[in-house]
Order: sequence, then structure tokens, then C-alpha cells
Amino acid sequence: MLCEELTMSRQAVSKHLSILEDARLIVTLMEGRSKRHYLNPVPLQEVINRWLSPFAAHQASTLIELKKVIEESNHEH
Repeated sequence: MLCEELTMSRQAVSKHLSILEDARLIVTLMEGRSKRHYLNPVPLQEVINRWLSPFAAHQASTLIELKKVIEESNHEH
């Protein structure tokens, strides 16, 4: 059980899980009287795409330019 490994009360864990579920960071499925919580990576990937992809594109183009400079330098020697 999830609560057994944590130093917070069962109610506090439930509140945190509810917030994560509202943010779509976890998916909760009922299994009989138990709930199963699963990580939902889609919102995290959306954040990566929105915030980090422009930096990655710049980094990739910079590395391509560096590769060209190094190759041209090697051909001149």
C-alpha cells in the first residue's frame, strides 16, 4: 500500500493524489475496493515539447554548425 512507505497521513496522501489526478499527472483506476494509480507521462511530455524543444532545436543546429566547421578544418589540413 502506498501510504505505508510515506511519513504522511493517509488523508494527506489522498489529497496529494487528488491534486495529481486533477493535473492529469496520474490516472486512477478502481479495482474492486482498491484504487490503482498510474503515472500519466503525456502532460509531462507536453511540457517538454512546449518549453524545452526550442532549446533542443537551437542546440542541434549549433552542433551541426560545429560539425561543419570541424570537417572543413580537417579537409584543409
